[in-house]
Amino acid sequence: MIRNNPGLLLGIVLAAAAAAGSSLFVVDQRQGAIVLRLGTIAKVVEEPGLNFKIPVLDTVRYFDRRVLTIDAPEPERFQTSEKKNVLVDSFVKWRISDVRQYFISVQGNEAAAINRLSQTINSSLRSEFGARTVNDVISGERDKIVQVMRERAEADARAIGIEVVDVRIKRVDFPQEVSESVYRRMEAERKRVANELRSTGSAEGEKIRADADRQREIILAEAFREAQRVKGEGDARASRIYNAAFQSNAEFYAFYRSLEAYRQSFSGRNNVFVLEPNSEFFRYFRSPGGAPAPAAAPAGPVAPRR
Repeated sequence: MIRNNPGLLLGIVLAAAAAAGSSLFVVDQRQGAIVLRLGTIAKVVEEPGLNFKIPVLDTVRYFDRRVLTIDAPEPERFQTSEKKNVLVDSFVKWRISDVRQYFISVQGNEAAAINRLSQTINSSLRSEFGARTVNDVISGERDKIVQVMRERAEADARAIGIEVVDVRIKRVDFPQEVSESVYRRMEAERKRVANELRSTGSAEGEKIRADADRQREIILAEAFREAQRVKGEGDARASRIYNAAFQSNAEFYAFYRSLEAYRQSFSGRNNVFVLEPNSEFFRYFRSPGGAPAPAAAPAGPVAPRR
């Protein structure tokens, strides 16, 4: 009968194809899926490929398992321990790690998951910024703040079946009303540090100069002492040589000393001496042997002429 009715046969074939098509579904490699049977979870599909379901009774919900980003359009305002406002711009990278838990916790609603994770991040930021100064949040402890944010976000994210891939603070700015006061304070702090360094440097410089002067005086004193010792030894040696020479030939030594006296006394062209003829000064002029001059009658004082 069916063979004699092509229309009926075609209808049966089409109905079978429709039934087969409604019992098959494909899960993409970027997705996860849950098969709901009369509103309850019948099966969770986390691997990509072709899967089966019961037509009419089963429905399929798909979930994007790629890394998603929460990036607020405007920076959030937070208050530091100094009661100063800062504007913080941050972002969070997350993805679904447990499709079943994600569906149970937020009914698979991406907006609800984003809202909950954003609240956790904001609460962590408010707590951490409130316990720190402006200088800490600007440059000193940003990495520590990010670490605390990530730990708290991961703890809350696991409860709703998602995984926090990354958390970052992009920028921390000051509102216009506090920027100038903060900059003035930072400038004053830098000047204070610079003055302390200059003062320390000056003190160290004075210490180095004083030590150098002390060492200089010590070196000069030791050099003068050594010079005096050497000079004394030289004078003593010269005296010994003179004494030895005088003792070996006293007459020659007296003659030599007289020649030295003549040379120094008559070094100038206009030197004139008025002396008695029998003066001891002319002893070697009168006699090469240096015989003593005969005694002469005493005479009054005679002034030298030049």
